Amino acid sequence: MLTLCGFSASNYYNKVKLALLEKGVPFEEKQVWTDRSPALLEKSPLGKVPFFEIDGKTLFESQVMLDYVESAYPQKPLIPSNPYEAARIRQLIQFMELHLELVARELYFEAFFGGKIADDVKVRVQKQLKRNIAAFGQIANFSPYIAGSEFTMADCAATVHLPLIGMATKAIYGEDMMAAYPVRDYMKLVGERPTVKKVTEDRKANAAELAERIKSRS
Repeated sequence: MLTLCGFSASNYYNKVKLALLEKGVPFEEKQVWTDRSPALLEKSPLGKVPFFEIDGKTLFESQVMLDYVESAYPQKPLIPSNPYEAARIRQLIQFMELHLELVARELYFEAFFGGKIADDVKVRVQKQLKRNIAAFGQIANFSPYIAGSEFTMADCAATVHLPLIGMATKAIYGEDMMAAYPVRDYMKLVGERPTVKKVTEDRKANAAELAERIKSRS
């Protein structure tokens, strides 16, 4: 049995979980916090989640995990068979994660968990996001899904990342920097999927516990 390890408040965990649900892959969940314990570091050398446990072996990094699932469970594919179109899906995912989510992540501590980040960090992140979000508009489709007419692996990433970026920028700058794009309509569309409803319910249930853990360590 495939076991997904991590916690439901994590957007990267939910990216993988959503793909598993969409493909109908049987799996179990094991809650694992990023405590950097020896047991965790043995399975995920940087102490990150999510990771898979597969027949006594582990596999980490969310995109590697999704590619494994796509290869091991080819039914109901989330990647087109055409090599160029498949690469375009992965390009979208990498862009969202490296140039949007990873940049906006510096805001999360203050935006969501009651912490405080330096003003110079806010200025730098705002400038970088402004440029990167404009570039995102050249490759995102929203017709109606992020890459076109079909729900793909890129939607598994967009569904969990884009709302966080919008909420974080709204909290810090008083402006949803994703508002230039129809993210709200997109989320309403994907939010009707049973798989997304399941992921959202589990995320909300786990978010308060995560907030308490972060607060206790600050």
